[in-house]
This record gives sequence, structure tokens and C-alpha cells, in this order.
Amino acid sequence: MAASSKPTDESSHPYDAFTNHQGFDWTISDAKFTADTRTDFYDCSLTSRRYALVGVACSSIFSCLCIITGSVTLTNGGSTSAAVVRVIPDIGNTQFPVREIFTLTLNLIVTLCTESVGFVHGISLRSALASESRLRFSTNLRLLTAARGWYNPNGALINGVSAVLLIISYSSASLVACIDLSPKTLDTVEEGIAFAGIPLLILGVALLLQVMIALSGMRAVKILTWSSSPFDLIATLVHHSQLTPATLRCMRCVSNLDSYGGPAKPSEIQPSAWNAHTSIRKVVISLWVLVAACAGWATLIMYIWDKYASGNDLILSPNALTTHTWFFLPTLEVAFIMYIIPGANSEVWILLFVNMAVIQGPLTLGLHCSELIANVIRDERQWRCATGRKGLRMVTNPLKTIFTHPICLGLFVAKPFLHWMFGLSLLVDISAIDGEVSKVFVFMFTAQIWNLCIALFIFVCFFTFIALHRPRGPQPAAYGHVQTLANLVDEWSPVMWWGHKEDGIPYCHAGTSDHPLLDVKMDCVYAGSGAASGPVVFLP
Repeated sequence: MAASSKPTDESSHPYDAFTNHQGFDWTISDAKFTADTRTDFYDCSLTSRRYALVGVACSSIFSCLCIITGSVTLTNGGSTSAAVVRVIPDIGNTQFPVREIFTLTLNLIVTLCTESVGFVHGISLRSALASESRLRFSTNLRLLTAARGWYNPNGALINGVSAVLLIISYSSASLVACIDLSPKTLDTVEEGIAFAGIPLLILGVALLLQVMIALSGMRAVKILTWSSSPFDLIATLVHHSQLTPATLRCMRCVSNLDSYGGPAKPSEIQPSAWNAHTSIRKVVISLWVLVAACAGWATLIMYIWDKYASGNDLILSPNALTTHTWFFLPTLEVAFIMYIIPGANSEVWILLFVNMAVIQGPLTLGLHCSELIANVIRDERQWRCATGRKGLRMVTNPLKTIFTHPICLGLFVAKPFLHWMFGLSLLVDISAIDGEVSKVFVFMFTAQIWNLCIALFIFVCFFTFIALHRPRGPQPAAYGHVQTLANLVDEWSPVMWWGHKEDGIPYCHAGTSDHPLLDVKMDCVYAGSGAASGPVVFLP
């Protein structure tokens, strides 16, 4: 059984085969499809490819601007230089949090860049795993899942480098903005916003290296489809003989894969993502560990403030943490401990980056791992549309799947916001005088750490709830598992419905069709059309 190997022809008319609708030819002994049904029923999603490359190009431009600005700053003034940008002439006379808003905006830009690069990296990793017959789910943790090969752009070594670069990107964004003091008179100074040269340079280099890794991974593997939909992916794998549906599993969900896969009755409630996906359990547990670590950090700062007095290097705020000193934005009126680092030479910058990366790294990786929960739930909700009134649509806008899905959109907003809240908790106040960094103040604000802990707690509670939620209805849950969906979808069309298809003795058959189907019969045993030994009756 030969499959076409001309992707250019397939991408030009991916749905021509639907004009002559045919179902799959199921048999008990041999799970084969007819050649007609395996031709041109998947979407290469070149629109997603164009969007992804535009995002990568914008990320490259932004990274180059950061590199140029940082290099010019260092060339003019050395490692302690900061390029002064006057956003407001005198921010000391305004209550508007200029630096905080700028840092939040910068975190949002970094999120846009890393998400664009991450999409390309994730698609190439998915294709590499599929080529190695190791792709189990359509969604994977791209930085913690690797293809074979030590020097493979999608391998373990490069993925580890990508994880470090992702952490550095967010750490750099927290260090870029600083306050510049410019003498106005003998007794007054004017405060302005300054960009520190070294963090800006490192931010640009980290983003550019991530772009290079993503493009290298894209060139290292043949990408058959750019679609993020699991159904386009499965149709592609079936078309290219990289995936073969199994018989007798038309009513088997993903959690039944390791058990006997024979005929089964419909279930009124389906397993949760927690039970169906082992990596989901690890992610949820890791997120709760992150919340506990944040609470421990806040408790430690309160203990140090309560036990120790001011020293040579450690400065404590005079105010205890109370409801009157608990604010969202950090001020000198709240409880804090502070270190002062004189000067800002290369050694100081290295120490700052290491400290920020070590403390901020778990937050960055935790939010990255949360993508797995969001995408798995998104895939499952798309599959469950097959029993809805409008059916399951194969072709979707790549941006619509992100910005219209509440969980994915919430995660996209939470990433820069939580990183920004971390920057408020561990505030590195870089003080510059006339464009030269003079001192570095490292603050740890107790109230802001607790604010971050509360925000993380709410975030993790929500993701735990959706991971433990069990969908209702007889439609078998798949959560993007490629083999399960290949077993459940027996007819491909641009719009699909799932339900009862055939009566039989002793087994009935459930599957997909291009028109709405009847509800499955809860008291019947389902296996597949090839398993029916009695007369087959086609229901409207």
C-alpha cells in the first residue's frame, strides 16, 4: 500500500478527496485503509508556517535591536554604563510607576518572542519524534522531551541550552530598567529611566540564540504539517504510514491502552488528564512544589527580618509586615531586607545574573510545563466538539486556537505577569548617575513575595482543577493521544461528528462521519465495523 510522497501537491488541494466520500475498510485481522481515503485528507497548514516565520523574524529583529543598543552602551561607557532614555522628564514628581510599567511591557515582549520561537521548536520536535516512532501525544514539553542524537537540534543537549536561554531571557528583562539620577541643581536631582547595557545585550543574545536553535531544528527534520491541531497531525501520520489505527478500539479511551483492548461498553464519565497522562501528574506536583517554595521564601525573609538587626551589608526595613504596610507595588514603607553592592563591574553582573537565574529558573520552567496542561485540555475540548451541534472542524485559524481558548489565553497572560511579580519581589535596583551605574541595591520585599505566592496559588489551583476534571459523556477521552484518536476516527472530513454508526451482532460500531450521528447506546458493546458478524444496518 503506497502513500503519496509529494507534499507540494498535497498542500495545494488537501481536501479534494472529500468530494467522493468513502469510509475506512475495517477488518479484524488487518487494520488497513483504502488508498482513496488515505490521499490528501490532511492540511499542511502553510498559514501557520507563515505566522510562525513572521514571529521568528520579529523576534530576530527585536533581539538584534537589543544587541545593538547594549553594545553601543558598553562601547561608550564600559560594563557600568547605562543608556539613559527619558520617558518622563522627572519621574520623581509623579505617582505613575514608570519603571514597573516598562518592565511589564518588556516581559510581555519577551513572552511574545519566546512563544513564537517555541512554536517553531515544538513543531520540529514533534516531527522528529514522529519520524522516530516515539510520538505518543500531539503536545509535548519541548524543553524536557528530546529526540535521539547528542548534537541533534531537537536533542537533549540543545534542549537543555534552550531552557537556560529561556531563563536568562526573563532574568535579563528584570534587570534592564534602572533609575538614572541627573543633578539638576546643587540640592536637587532629576530621576529618569535608564537601560543597563549588559542586561540588554545578554537579553538580545539569549533571544537570538533561541531563534537560531529553532531554525536549526526546523531544517534538521521534514515537517509534514505545521498545524497545531492533533487531527491534522494524525491524518498526516496515517497518510505517510507513520501511524496505523488498531481494530476493536472504537470505544477505548487513552487510559485503556495498557489493558485488554477488546470490545467495551460506553462509559458515562471519562478519565481526567491527571489519570490519562503521566506527565500531567508530574507537572501538577511540580507546580505545587513551586508554591511551597515561594511560601518558604517569604517565611525565611520574615524570619531574617525578625531575628537580625542591621549590619554592614544587610539593611532591614524599620516597618514590620502588617495590613497597613502591605501594598502591591514595592515601597520603602513595606518590610524588606536589602543588600548594597558597590559598583557594577563584570563580576557583579555575573553574580546578579546567576542569582536571578537560580531563583527565577523554577518559575520559568514551571510556567513552561504548564503549557502541557493547557494544550492537552485544548486538544481534548476540540475532540469533544465532535458530539456537538456544529461538529469538529479540521481547519482552524492558528491564532484563533490560542487567543480564543480561555486556558491558553490565560496562560499567555500569566507568564509575563507572574515574571513581573517576581521582579517586584526580588527587586534589583540599579542606580545610575549621569548614565553610569554607581550602586546595585538588591531588595527582597516580604509583601510582594507573598503577593507572588498568592498569585501562584490561584494559578496552580486552576490548573489542578482542569487537570482533575473528568469529562462526562460516552465519547472516549483522548487528550491528544495520537494512537487513541487514530483508533476513534474512522472517516475523515473537514467537519466531523462522532456517534453510533452501525448496529451489529454481537458488537456495534461507533465512529466519525461527515454528518451528525445518533447517540451511542449505553447498553451495547462496541468494537468496530469489522467485528460485526451479523447483518449491518446503516442508520441515518
